[in-house]
Amino acid sequence: MADAAERGGADGHAGVIGGSGRLGAVRLLLWALAGVLAVRQAAAVLRVPPAEWLSGFHLPAGLPGSLYDAGQFTGTPFAGLVLKPLTGVTAPSLEVAWTCVTLLFVAAIGLVAARGLPDPVPRRTALLAAPVLVTVMMVSLPVREAASPGQTAVLPVLLVLLAVFRVPGDRPAGFLLGLAAALQPPLLIFAALLWFTGRRPAAQAAALTFAGATALSWAALPRDSWTYWVEHVVGTGLGGTPGSLANQSLHGALLRLGLGGPAEIALALVLAAAVTWFGLRRAARYARDGQLLLAVAVTGCVAVTVSPAGWRHQLLWVLLAVAGKVGKRAADRRVWPVAVVLAMTLPSSVLLPNMAALAPVRDNLPLLAALAAACAVPFLPRSSPYWREPVPTVHGRPAEARWSRVPLLPFWRRVMSRPNLLLELLLIRVGYSLYSHIRAAAPTSRPLAEGNARRIHGIEQVLGIDIEHAVNHAVVNRPWLEAFFNFYYTSFHFVVPLGILGVLYWRRPGDYRWARASLGLATVLALLGFWLYPLAPPRLMPGLGFVDTVHGVQDLANPSYGAMTAISNQYAAMPSLHFGWSLWCGIVIVVLAPKGRQKLLGVLHPLITVCAIVATANHWVLDALGGAVVVAAGFGLVHVLSGPRGVQVSLPAQRTSAAEGTRSPART
Repeated sequence: MADAAERGGADGHAGVIGGSGRLGAVRLLLWALAGVLAVRQAAAVLRVPPAEWLSGFHLPAGLPGSLYDAGQFTGTPFAGLVLKPLTGVTAPSLEVAWTCVTLLFVAAIGLVAARGLPDPVPRRTALLAAPVLVTVMMVSLPVREAASPGQTAVLPVLLVLLAVFRVPGDRPAGFLLGLAAALQPPLLIFAALLWFTGRRPAAQAAALTFAGATALSWAALPRDSWTYWVEHVVGTGLGGTPGSLANQSLHGALLRLGLGGPAEIALALVLAAAVTWFGLRRAARYARDGQLLLAVAVTGCVAVTVSPAGWRHQLLWVLLAVAGKVGKRAADRRVWPVAVVLAMTLPSSVLLPNMAALAPVRDNLPLLAALAAACAVPFLPRSSPYWREPVPTVHGRPAEARWSRVPLLPFWRRVMSRPNLLLELLLIRVGYSLYSHIRAAAPTSRPLAEGNARRIHGIEQVLGIDIEHAVNHAVVNRPWLEAFFNFYYTSFHFVVPLGILGVLYWRRPGDYRWARASLGLATVLALLGFWLYPLAPPRLMPGLGFVDTVHGVQDLANPSYGAMTAISNQYAAMPSLHFGWSLWCGIVIVVLAPKGRQKLLGVLHPLITVCAIVATANHWVLDALGGAVVVAAGFGLVHVLSGPRGVQVSLPAQRTSAAEGTRSPART
């Protein structure tokens, strides 16, 4: 027994060492990724021609003139006083130094913020938080814009974090906070946070430092100070019109909604006062709860939203708000971080479709994220029983038919509970937007696409399945049939898959995940086909006599083929996702539908779709075969990675407000 105990202890120790080694390797990889992204960002900045780089600095080289003559410099007079000596530095040296220092500041923010996470911090989180945060910041919109010349948005964030977390003593901390406010006046609101949390000497020191720096700039640059503080209240209107999309503040949003004049100013002041009141109360509560990083992030979000001009490069505070935990279920914990990362890294057009009704949301998405963090998101207190142990996610038992040699297998467990709806909608929207962008970026060489089309046509002739021309002209000669296939081709491609996903999400969540994963994998495989094999559809083949029944007559003598080529990649035809998605719909309906007539509809949908894509001259017959191949591969990969669709699952006892207790095993 002693030997066994020793062996068990040795095995456990080896497991801990192995786990530490894996965490260390992941940490190194994440830091390497952050470094690569930093180099990429630096290269993007340094590619700007020197003349444009210095013109973007918006500072006069000599003492004569005003900082704001060009109306582009958005910093305070104190920031101009600090930055003016840099205009005497040679252009290449200034470019390199400014870019490197800015990116180093970003890395420092990640390190300080990671150490400010509330205790107790899991070991994995403590090791990976800093590189993950730095990596996300490197690709975020605020950092990409803050790295441009003359922007000082990153430095105030670092000064605030150093004042709150790293500098001992209230007066030194207040001095750093006052300097941050001198560079970005709305950050003086942090003095109120210090005051409410009992650090009154630090708050007083911050206010005095801000007043001293502002007075110094008035004495040295009286004309600029008058322009900034009086003519342009706290910089409003500098660097662009207040109503531009770059101004993600309440004032900017109201201007974009069409309001103006004294009524708009009064409403903006009322809303700013309300946001400040609620936001500071929440921040003080989180600070007393031991979530100081979250309190700082909430206060920063308040400062940007209530500022007359809150530019996008000042919104790093929203990324820091991922420190808060939201939701009682483990499945809900990822919603807030994912939503924040997407809103801060992707253009709003990727997250929301280009619809007029959604324009107020799409144009103000960063502002809405900051407002949500400041006033709305229900972050859990540390006293909550769900803080460390949320309600677990229900997983199926491992299937016996798994392929144990597949590397991804241990990390892909079948989840049987209904996923978070917001997270699913974000996933579907972002996934489709990325699909559209990648498809549009696929190779579009006309000679290559037409050459591949001639080969496909030749193979079909050998096989005796070159029916496209006959079917196309038979439909053209029957207007009612042409109208039917045109309608079917343009209407059911998205409606039917989304409808099936919606029904499965509501009625059969386990099968929803299975179906959604197979559809996603099939679409990814189709993108590879678009890149590797550009193919001209029959309607774009000169000399073959096909009629484009959906898009109208195309000028085949024109290399652009008219207006349609500006909408999407016309050579992304192999495989046909029109048929592939319809086949996926048919398989899901046949497998899951309880009634025979429903299964019959599932069979008819892909059959009608293949007739539609051939009759409208949008695809070759072999394109449909390609669509069937990627769909079969998608279902096959899901089977390999997560086992058979139907598995036994034991639902564990879940801690809920109603104390439901343990459920009995169920079949899904």
